[in-house]
Amino acid sequence: MTTTAAAESQPFQAEVAELLHLMVHSVYSETDIFLRELISNASDACDKLRYEAIANPSLITDGTPPEIRIVPNKAANTLAVVDTGIGMERQELIDNLGTIARSGTRSFLSKLTEAKDGANLIGQFGVGFYAAFMVAEKIVVTSRRAGSDEVWVWTSEGGSGFEIAPASEEAAQRVARGTEIVLHLKKDAAKYLEAYEIERIVREYSDNIQFPILLVPEEGEPRQINSASALWQRSKSELTPEDYAQAYKQIAGAFDEPAMTLHYRAEGRQSYAVLLFAPSQKPFDLFQVERKGKVKLYVRRVFIADDAELLPAYLRFIRGVIDSEDLPLNISREMLQNNPQLAQIRKAVTGRVIGELETLGEKEPETFAKIWDAFGPVIKEGLWEDFERRDKLLALARFTTTSGENRSLKQVVDDFKPNQTEIYYLVGDSVERLKSNPKLESARARGIEVLLLTDPVDAFWTSAPLDFGGKPLKSLSQGDVDFGLIPLADDKDDKKDEPAADAATTIAVIKDALGERVSDVRASQRLTASASCLVAGGDARDRALERLLAQQNRGAITKPVLEINLRHPLVAALATDSAQAKDLSLLLFEQAQILDGEMPDDPAAFAGRMNQLVLRGLGK
Repeated sequence: MTTTAAAESQPFQAEVAELLHLMVHSVYSETDIFLRELISNASDACDKLRYEAIANPSLITDGTPPEIRIVPNKAANTLAVVDTGIGMERQELIDNLGTIARSGTRSFLSKLTEAKDGANLIGQFGVGFYAAFMVAEKIVVTSRRAGSDEVWVWTSEGGSGFEIAPASEEAAQRVARGTEIVLHLKKDAAKYLEAYEIERIVREYSDNIQFPILLVPEEGEPRQINSASALWQRSKSELTPEDYAQAYKQIAGAFDEPAMTLHYRAEGRQSYAVLLFAPSQKPFDLFQVERKGKVKLYVRRVFIADDAELLPAYLRFIRGVIDSEDLPLNISREMLQNNPQLAQIRKAVTGRVIGELETLGEKEPETFAKIWDAFGPVIKEGLWEDFERRDKLLALARFTTTSGENRSLKQVVDDFKPNQTEIYYLVGDSVERLKSNPKLESARARGIEVLLLTDPVDAFWTSAPLDFGGKPLKSLSQGDVDFGLIPLADDKDDKKDEPAADAATTIAVIKDALGERVSDVRASQRLTASASCLVAGGDARDRALERLLAQQNRGAITKPVLEINLRHPLVAALATDSAQAKDLSLLLFEQAQILDGEMPDDPAAFAGRMNQLVLRGLGK
């Protein structure tokens, strides 16, 4: 293609401009990643070409195999990364290199400004191309979409924008298909023109890229510098922990070490290879609304999709590859959703992942604790969504309790007190607040271990009827609780001999004072030291779930039940001080609201009642 058309200048998207400023003006301890990211992008382009060529073989009729070439040029001080992949049209160059259409961009920028080493974040956030500006003062991208006669050149010096123009005849002849990225290196980046440096980076980061990576030296013949093998198709006996760590970083685009590796081959009705990893650090997009997985689907080593929902959403932190020998190569993304073979693979692999996590929890509890600390809130989504595997997930789960951290339900049940038949829990905002919750008082007096649940998802999964080994889970914030058959840990805590207010009279006075604010008032079996607490009725939803739904405008909060401690002096005073009965009743209710993390309905009135009570106690 020959043209004399002028270059068109366009500004970068605001986030890209900010990102480039950080790249150019920040100093990172590790700049090698720019080459890994460019190679990874080139590999993706070759993958896409192979996939599109299934339906349109004419895209590869020229016989040029998908490959990646790295071309250093010391005389020109340039380093080129060239692929014969799918290539980009003009608008694709603008969209892919001038904008970042990702919801995680702003999060990445904020983390990048905070981090001491931003290199560890770049791969996680999918902004790898821009890492090239750490070593380049100018980048020229020439690209021809497979099957197209048009060739376009994108140029930027990392400032406020870029230029795009049709390619010259020379450039068009040079790029028959795919993309050529030429980096005009900064003076302090000259080491990346050395063959040994390029080979070192490729061995460390990109050895398992499936396409040949050729080093084209200024003198001599091009030579392949990567193994270009599908590691997941190799035998486990051939591989070392270092091989797996390198594969994880290349497949997942990560810089942490894998906390768990699962590698096996399934044979029988279906044949497929599986290589999966559990990260040791949270990915940035873990809690995005889409909850998309990151396991890549291959069919006979041909990349098909990276969003085929190969695992349930609650295992979306798992990274890796599933390579089927049986699925058709021309399977569409729409067909993936309803393919029965894929459904069988999904079911089998999900069971295997959960089994591997169980084994890790038993044999390497410290390693499993790291996975649970990072991904426990996500795995617990399965307790709500996956009825079939709920029992296994409950056994897998670890909890902070009144007795310690990372406690399993088996440990909790093994430590049951005499006559205890239920597993008790409380849902709230923080462990510290839950530990001071008055609803724990009676359980604490008997040494009963209580689960302290603080993740938002806890309010949902606990609303389902659950049991573990025949022991039902019971909220201390909902319904009746009777610890009468469970002995006290210390006889000194038994306050049966202390005078108690008359139940019927006191409850009648409080009901009259509170009116429609509560659904009921009753004597409490939960309290030993505090005067009152609020709980949900037996048929109502747990109060933590109600508050969460109300914040999302998904339901109103029902009227709570006020439980009172008849042996508390404040409650006893109600029966003897009719003049103050209404204020004391309201005070009991408002105290309970505050202890539950709620604001009193009328804070000013509450403060006034408190002031009057204090002044009265001072005799004024």
